Amino acid sequence: MCFSLLGRSLRGLCAVLAMTLAAHAHAGIVLNTTRVIYQGADREASLQVHNTGTGEILAQSWLEDQSQIQSAISPLFAITPSLARMAGNAKQLIRIIYSGEGLASDRESVLWLNVQEIPQTARDNELQIAIRQRIKLFYRPQGLTDNPLQAAQALQWQLRDGQLEVTNPGPYHVSTIKLEVTHDGQVLLKEDSRMLAPKTRLRLPLQPVNSRGPLDLAFISINDFGAQEPYRAKVSGERVTQASKVESAPE
Repeated sequence: MCFSLLGRSLRGLCAVLAMTLAAHAHAGIVLNTTRVIYQGADREASLQVHNTGTGEILAQSWLEDQSQIQSAISPLFAITPSLARMAGNAKQLIRIIYSGEGLASDRESVLWLNVQEIPQTARDNELQIAIRQRIKLFYRPQGLTDNPLQAAQALQWQLRDGQLEVTNPGPYHVSTIKLEVTHDGQVLLKEDSRMLAPKTRLRLPLQPVNSRGPLDLAFISINDFGAQEPYRAKVSGERVTQASKVESAPE
């Protein structure tokens, strides 16, 4: 009886492994970037999609706004090809073209670019998985004079009514990860990720602190190239503070 149950369990496990291996052998679309920067002076932006699998696939691409609504964005942009048939190990260039109207002209706009593999008809004992890659597209209109690589340093931090207030005075979005505020080793605020929109002010609640003194602020900013840049600052009272980039020590 035990051997019979063990045999059935092993056969079931082998079937699952076979299906998983089949899925890995077939699936896998990879983008050549983690974000797309669309400069307003350019006629278009582009990225490359790579089908790393061995089988033929269909790759569908579309844009959404931050509320994940496609219909509001579709008239503003053309994506070509929006549906592409790709052979195994093939690469496809996706072009994004802005109509020139509908987005703010004094600040950067952010959209979501989706690229999804459409599963083909599955064979027996083959598991098909739809894979979707989703990255940000930043549209930068002409005429912005600020340096986007200094946007994180331009953020203004201060304390108000027991909360941490941050102002983004510039025209660019600032993407942060590992945002943390501490005081004498006590963690008052911790966030995994946050994107600060241009020309906005935000208040973040802090845990109560038992003693006086400046708070230690630390966060990591993601720049245009997807690189991580650490920043630190001492925040005290309502005095406006700007964080400084932590330069890596020479090896």
